Amino acid sequence: MSSYVLNAEYGTYWRFMKKLCMTELLSAPQINKFVDIRREEMMRLVGVLVESSSKRAAVDLGEELMIMTNNVICRMAMSTRCSSSADESKEIRRLVKGILDLAPKFSLGELLGPLGKLDLFGYGKKLKELMSQFDDLAERIMREHEERRESKEERERRDMMDILLEISGDGSAEVKITRKDIKSFLMELFMAGTETVSVALQWTLAELINHPEVYKKLRDEIRTVVGSDKLVEESDVPNLPYLQAVVKEGLRLHAPAPMIFRKAREDCKILGYDVPENSRIIFNVYAIMRDPNSWEEPTRFVPERFFVGSGTEKHYLNQVDIKGRTFNYLPFGSGRRGCPGSSLASTVNHLTVATLVQCFDWKIKGGDKFDMEEGSGLSSGVANPIVCYPIKSFNPGGDAIPTE
Repeated sequence: MSSYVLNAEYGTYWRFMKKLCMTELLSAPQINKFVDIRREEMMRLVGVLVESSSKRAAVDLGEELMIMTNNVICRMAMSTRCSSSADESKEIRRLVKGILDLAPKFSLGELLGPLGKLDLFGYGKKLKELMSQFDDLAERIMREHEERRESKEERERRDMMDILLEISGDGSAEVKITRKDIKSFLMELFMAGTETVSVALQWTLAELINHPEVYKKLRDEIRTVVGSDKLVEESDVPNLPYLQAVVKEGLRLHAPAPMIFRKAREDCKILGYDVPENSRIIFNVYAIMRDPNSWEEPTRFVPERFFVGSGTEKHYLNQVDIKGRTFNYLPFGSGRRGCPGSSLASTVNHLTVATLVQCFDWKIKGGDKFDMEEGSGLSSGVANPIVCYPIKSFNPGGDAIPTE
């Protein structure tokens, strides 16, 4: 499958798909249409953790976050909820995880020159098998949407698949979108919206739990601003500056995509070095956001670094945002090739972190702190599962919180 965000050449097709993302698929109005879905999936996650708390049972927080983000993306993209027991959910998570794990190994073949074509390690074959399985799954979902459209079944709102199918059938569209294009977009959506978002959440929550003074400060802010009798909502986020700083610091230390790949469109010179046309360029975002020339104590988790002033006169530093306008902070890339889903990812990150901090304390299974060793793969997730005991601190939903 082609890849419009990661590998597509700059041109008419890429510009069309980028515009489609920003004006339709991942625009603010489209994201806002699904606020109830994000809330429902968040409440299901809270319900699972409340049940574990009542049973004094440990949970794999990373797995639960993966299920939650997967459900959000499934419902926004295809109006299908993949529950924790559904085969589709497990299948999508398996495919996305497998592809992300294989991708950097498969890229290694390019460094071997002509030998890379021999696929000596078998990574190419395994990657093709995973892609083929995802293709079959996406094709089935597309057919289901087409059947609903043909039967003129009334829908409460259009999901992303509906929009893509409508455009693919529009003969007057600037670019003809094929079924292959739609499947490629879905693959990238799940890779960015499920794996990388859940990984970013795991790192941020692990840092918070390892830093109880930061955890307490964030909870105090939530209780002061939101109150003690209601659950935090997406609309509360603009009034929670410390929450925003915590999320930014988590993304700085643990970038969802630690490496950004680009290609030179023409010959150029950078800092005295000749860069030939079509050269592959890799930006080490991980190193950039931990550069001691840009950040004081760069390896420490310090949300306060995103504030200016001192004491009670501190103000939120809005100039440092996730859009990559400040070149020492690039969690979602920068410029035209910046991640079009950054707004959705940011929304999910803020709501999830705020909700879990507001509702629970945590006891780590088998230790006092989480092991912060980094794993392999493009998303650089945690090497070891984040297993802990949730301790209910606040539950306004009571028994009404769903667990299925």
